[in-house]
Amino acid sequence: MKLKKIISVFLTAVMLLSASAVAAFAETAQEAPVAITNLSAQGLYAHGVLGNSDEAEAWQIWQWNNSKEGFCFYLPSGADSSRVEIYNNSDKQATVNGTVIAPYTSSVVAYTTDKAVDAVFMYGAKKVSFMRSTAEAAVYINNLNADGNGKGLWEYLSEDKSNSASATGAIVDKNGAVDNTTVKKIKGRGNTTWYMAKKPFNITYNDRVSIGGMEKGKKYSFLANCQDASLSRNRFLYDLSDSVGMPYASDSRYVDFYVDGKYCGSYQAAQKIDTGKGSLLADIDDTGYLNSDGTVAEDFQFVCEVDASAGDEDYYFDSASGNKITLKTPELDKGDPNYDEVLSYAKSKFDPLFNRIKQRNAQLDDLIDVDSLTKIFLINELGKNWDSGVSSLYFTYKQDKDGNWKFFASPVWDYDNSLGNATGVASELNAINVTDYEEPTGWWCRFKGNSRSSRATNNIMNYTSKNTTVLNNAPRIWFEYFVPAINAFENNTSMTSFYSREKYYSLVSGSAEMNYAFGWPLNTGGWICDHSSLNLCSYDYSTKTFTQDTVATKYDTNTFKGEFDYAADWLVSRAAWLSSQFADSYKPTFTLGDANLDGVVDVTDATYIQKAIAGGSELSESARLASDVNKDGIIDIIDVTRLQEILAS
Repeated sequence: MKLKKIISVFLTAVMLLSASAVAAFAETAQEAPVAITNLSAQGLYAHGVLGNSDEAEAWQIWQWNNSKEGFCFYLPSGADSSRVEIYNNSDKQATVNGTVIAPYTSSVVAYTTDKAVDAVFMYGAKKVSFMRSTAEAAVYINNLNADGNGKGLWEYLSEDKSNSASATGAIVDKNGAVDNTTVKKIKGRGNTTWYMAKKPFNITYNDRVSIGGMEKGKKYSFLANCQDASLSRNRFLYDLSDSVGMPYASDSRYVDFYVDGKYCGSYQAAQKIDTGKGSLLADIDDTGYLNSDGTVAEDFQFVCEVDASAGDEDYYFDSASGNKITLKTPELDKGDPNYDEVLSYAKSKFDPLFNRIKQRNAQLDDLIDVDSLTKIFLINELGKNWDSGVSSLYFTYKQDKDGNWKFFASPVWDYDNSLGNATGVASELNAINVTDYEEPTGWWCRFKGNSRSSRATNNIMNYTSKNTTVLNNAPRIWFEYFVPAINAFENNTSMTSFYSREKYYSLVSGSAEMNYAFGWPLNTGGWICDHSSLNLCSYDYSTKTFTQDTVATKYDTNTFKGEFDYAADWLVSRAAWLSSQFADSYKPTFTLGDANLDGVVDVTDATYIQKAIAGGSELSESARLASDVNKDGIIDIIDVTRLQEILAS
């Protein structure tokens, strides 16, 4: 009896162990997904989100990695940190890190980031590693038959910028949530950047979607940032523009981009400059130029761009100043009965604006919103933007809050050749006698566009930088809007829309590591300046003292961190120099200690704010601004009652 009991117990244990084994196998060996959209070749495919194998779009094939001498899975930030589902798209059994994957099925495989493991696939032993991004989202776009004849999406789109296609896809956020909204159209974009190997694109979704937490929209520009090794210059200046209150500052996110199941690199998904509901310029109606009877309205909204490269395919006019001005909206086709009349109206508004700005002492506020013009001047000056006044300079014509028709200098766009990135053109720099273009010191906009002989120019940003209305406004805008944001960037106290440099780095670093491990170059040729050293600048706001280091800080330009730090340090150093230039002209529009700017000194107690800072409390943006009583970007003191009122509101 005892023997029978022992045998019975043993068999029960075996059955329990077998059940556990079956359960464990059920977790790791699964039926093939119902469909995988982007199976373009035999290989092993990883899914971007664990536990969602029925999702058909967010799969990516392993890809060869020269630096790691083996295959690599470039996983999005929404992937699990230690396990990944891998699908075997072949008729042979595969093994990855000790896990068997039967033909045309998937299994969950354990992994450690950047640690190569053994794999067996299609008769051979392989090495495979795993990288995982830190970006705010991943975007998958799939169409293996983009041209209708079996050509894949990347190949077809790359043949000609005018080529476009629809697609399926997935947007995966950092938490692993998936949006499978289909793509209405994807096509190439950009001028110089289009001819780079890493292509930029415009993507229009069928319905409004959010990418990485952005406000929902249908149209996005995917910037490759292939000439900016920091991957961040556009992001810095777009976010800063938003932080200082520029109208229509494009929101954007770091994303990882996958096309037809292949990782394509780290991109910046930005709100496309477009009009209408759900777009960046949501209050601009692109049909508002028409009366109900089809005739052209007496006054109407439009968005235009100073664009030296405008050609026959663009809807543009030659301004009296000699600039080519492209209309972005309304954008009419040749043959439209209103084609010439709409252009003529826009020209009749732009030419007086240029001529007024050109007159140094002329007042401007009846033609343009002066604050927005001042801010776009400061953005271009801060960045030493090579394209300043030449291209990607937008103006929006509409009614202000009082019903007056005028221009707004917005939206901002295209700053990859800023913040110490470009060397510039030697002949042009010599002609305008600029010898410090790559340095964070020295004026820029007032020289850009000057001719070799007469110093005359048709560059509107050049004239803006010399106009007394703008120059008188610039110190106030600089110290009360720009300085607090840039100090927050440097001091790790992120503002609402402009983060600290540490936060930007934490978001982009993992994505950048994948981008450069994949094979996109850190250095892209002679147009990019030497980023290996920089004489850092600082400014003491209490003593109004500017200092530039005599010993240069060194940067490792063979690493992403070195390139990122150079860009961030250049921005901060440039801001220090500009503060030193504007300081003597700055007259505060507030009284020291007037936290709510009502003309009464109400700050008497620093205790609360000191406790809040010590306790790690996060103040709302309005509370932060109110607590910075001398507007130097540093929270100092605030009245307790006023703080409570702000937080309560």
